[in-house]
Amino acid sequence: MALKEAATAVREKAYAPYSRFKVGAALRGADGNVYAGCNVENVASPEGTCAEAGAIAAMVAGGETRITEAYVIAESPAPVPPCGGCRQKLAEFADGDVVVTMATTGGLEKRMTVAELLPGAFGREHME
Repeated sequence: MALKEAATAVREKAYAPYSRFKVGAALRGADGNVYAGCNVENVASPEGTCAEAGAIAAMVAGGETRITEAYVIAESPAPVPPCGGCRQKLAEFADGDVVVTMATTGGLEKRMTVAELLPGAFGREHME
């Protein structure tokens, strides 16, 4: 399954009654499988979950811990990058050269690597 199609489909299932800003994310794991997630808001903001975090949780629940590619889509005039917390979450499971495609429902796309999105990321090497 293609990441764009998976992210687009799951975006429609987002629970965003407060912001009405639906986001879909799809990740390809090292196993080749696609894992998807959407944002889930909560009235007690900021207790919601970002789409990227949901996709990562699905990936880990599926037994995979490495991301080889990511795709994030939202209805916006310009491609929306992952929030700071999700950048760190992506860096936990992806090498710095992994490409993250940020897209709009209107067809615009921007590609950046995890390292470009989060330069100087806090990593495992800091814990040793």
